[in-house]
Amino acid sequence: MKSTSPADQRPWAVLRQFVRPRPPVERCELCGLGLAAEHPHLLESATRQLHCCCDACSILFSGQHEARFRRVPSRAESLDDFLLSDEQWEGLHLPINLAFFIRSTAAGRVHAYFPSPAGATESLLTFETWDQLARENPVLGAMEPEVEALLVNRLGENHTYYYVSIDECYKLVGLIRMHWRGLSGGTAVWAEIARFFAGLKERSRPSGGALHAGPEL
Repeated sequence: MKSTSPADQRPWAVLRQFVRPRPPVERCELCGLGLAAEHPHLLESATRQLHCCCDACSILFSGQHEARFRRVPSRAESLDDFLLSDEQWEGLHLPINLAFFIRSTAAGRVHAYFPSPAGATESLLTFETWDQLARENPVLGAMEPEVEALLVNRLGENHTYYYVSIDECYKLVGLIRMHWRGLSGGTAVWAEIARFFAGLKERSRPSGGALHAGPEL
């Protein structure tokens, strides 16, 4: 067999410098199937952890509220007529003007979270203020416990409110963790937050309001 000299190998070594390794493919955590960039999620009830999954596996857990995993529904609705005064917001005692709210069946209460460089941080919630908010906005009664949320953005002058699946909230949390720099976050993180909400607004549909009205929280 003819050996290859170092001179013969040199062109291939040069070419290998320009060959970029393929990025790892994200896979379904149940069956291992490769996933697209946008894919469903399952919530593990015991740990409250989100798991990436394929369409087929997500369908298996549709409507199974007592199973180990719960399907996270795909939801993004803008609440253009949402009522929340400055006094009510201050009554929620949140440290920043960005938060999401999730109803917990096990705890029998609503949890408030705000994104931070350390992840999703829970804040103590004043129930009297939340009860008033739910009465004035019946759409909140339709939130499916654990897997849907009210997402509030009161950064700047334009306040926006969304009824979303919880994976949207944790996508925002991940962006902030990834791009936060220094004490103030840096310009990059605020640009990412603005881009996130611009994209959410573009793909959200107006809430049906009374169509989704349910029992008060």
